[in-house]
Amino acid sequence: MTPEDFYQRLAQQNICLSQEKKEQFERYFELLIEWNQKINLTAITEKSDVYLKHFYDSISPILFGNVKNSPLKLLDIGAGAGFPSLPMKIIFPHLNVTIIDSLNKRITFLKHLATELQLENVHFYHGRAEDFGHDKTFRGQFDIVTARAVARMQVLSELTIPFLKIKGQLIALKASSINSELDEAKAALTLLFATVITSHNYQLPNGDKRNLTIVEKRKETPNKYPRRAGVPAKKPL
Repeated sequence: MTPEDFYQRLAQQNICLSQEKKEQFERYFELLIEWNQKINLTAITEKSDVYLKHFYDSISPILFGNVKNSPLKLLDIGAGAGFPSLPMKIIFPHLNVTIIDSLNKRITFLKHLATELQLENVHFYHGRAEDFGHDKTFRGQFDIVTARAVARMQVLSELTIPFLKIKGQLIALKASSINSELDEAKAALTLLFATVITSHNYQLPNGDKRNLTIVEKRKETPNKYPRRAGVPAKKPL
């Protein structure tokens, strides 16, 4: 997918990018490749692949109408090189974005990226979701939590649901259908007072399979969740 193809695909969805936003995406690509030589950010480095498999893939919650251009508080868990939250932030600048990532080198990259792209209302924190999930500054404070290829739903639900407001939504982006993951996660979602709203299989323009699943928080998360760092992955609910 060339940048021009990317712009045209968005235009077909009534999303017309200004020259400034096009330049932001181009600079994003340049910095991603530059910093990838110093720290491991991505195995995808061809320009057409970055625009398709990182930028276009990341904005699928916008294309499907799950994220609006409003001052929603969005938390991205394990965003790595900023996916999916920062491509969405470029398109919808009113989003208030927070990123938590466990590798400080990636946080350093993201801070530099945000400065270069002149992004406002973006916040970066180094640490584990299990620890931040008990911090009152973060717990129960977000309208949306996004996670792209972070963990299986049984684990991911415990890492993300505590951050949501009641009626807030987890938006999980996956590489393929996750029916088996959702079956595994039923007990966890029940314990966390959360419900699957939709699980949508779709394809990228090149035919690659993807899945977008929405989980809504119905009640306050019990205080014991998330459990201490490492436990959710070792002993899923």
